Amino acid sequence: MLDINHIAKTFNPGTITEKTALVDVDLHLNEGDFVTVIGGNGAGKSTMLNAVAGVFQVDKGSIQIGGVDVTGLPEYKRAKYLGRVFQDPMTGTAATMNIEENMALAMRRGEKRGLRWGINAMERDMYREQLRTLGLGLEDRMTSKVGLLSGGQRQALTLLMATLRTPKLLLLDEHTAALDPKTAAKVLELSARIIEERHLTAMMITHNMKDAIAMGNRLIMMNEGRIVVDVAGEQKKRLTRQDLMGLFEKAAGQQLDGDKLLLS
Repeated sequence: MLDINHIAKTFNPGTITEKTALVDVDLHLNEGDFVTVIGGNGAGKSTMLNAVAGVFQVDKGSIQIGGVDVTGLPEYKRAKYLGRVFQDPMTGTAATMNIEENMALAMRRGEKRGLRWGINAMERDMYREQLRTLGLGLEDRMTSKVGLLSGGQRQALTLLMATLRTPKLLLLDEHTAALDPKTAAKVLELSARIIEERHLTAMMITHNMKDAIAMGNRLIMMNEGRIVVDVAGEQKKRLTRQDLMGLFEKAAGQQLDGDKLLLS
C-alpha cells in the first residue's frame, strides 16, 4: 500500500543551516498495516510523514501509494489518496464553518469543485450517523461552529473527516500530543477502532513509548534520519519498554540515558 524507496532529504543544502533530515529511508507497508513510528526530536519521523504527504519534494528516491507513483505530485494532488490528522487540534478543520460543512469539505476532498456545493438531506443523515459513532454527542450539534469545540472533540472530528472517503493511507502526526491524558486516551481508542473497522492502512507518529508498543501491528524507530528498528507480528506483541531501548542501543550504537532520547 505504501512504498518508500530509498528517499533522502536535506534542507538548506550548502548553507550554515544545512540539515540532513532523511538518509536512505526504505519502508514498505502492506494493506491493513498499522505502523507506529517513534524517535527523538530530529530523528526524522515527521519529515518522513511530510515527505509522504507531499509537503516537500524528496532529493532522491520514490514514493508510491496504492501502486501510484506520487513522488512528483504536489501536496494537493496527493489528498485523494491520504487522510491526515495533525498534532494541533486547530489544524485540519475550518474553525468558522460548522460541523456538517467541515464534513462536506472532507467528503469532497480530491474532487473537482463546481458552483453547486449544498448539502443534501441524504448527506446530512450520513454525517449524523458517522458522528454518532464517536460517542461525543456531536450528531446533535451539526450546525455548531467547529471553533467552539474542545480540543478532544475537534481532534475526534478531524479523525472522522480524514477517514470519510476511506483513504489509501491514514497519517496520524502526533495527533494526541496536545491533549490531556484522558482525552488523548479517548482519541487513541477511537483511532484504533476506526482503523480496525475500516481496514485502513495507517502510520502513527508518537513520542510515547507505551502507545507505540500498544498500538498497531508494527513498530518503527528512527534515529538521525534513518530507520534503526523495525519490529512486527509476535515480536511486537511481546515487546516491552526495556526491549525497545535495548533494540535501539544495539541498532544505533549509542547508550540511552533512561528513555530520555526517545521521549525528548
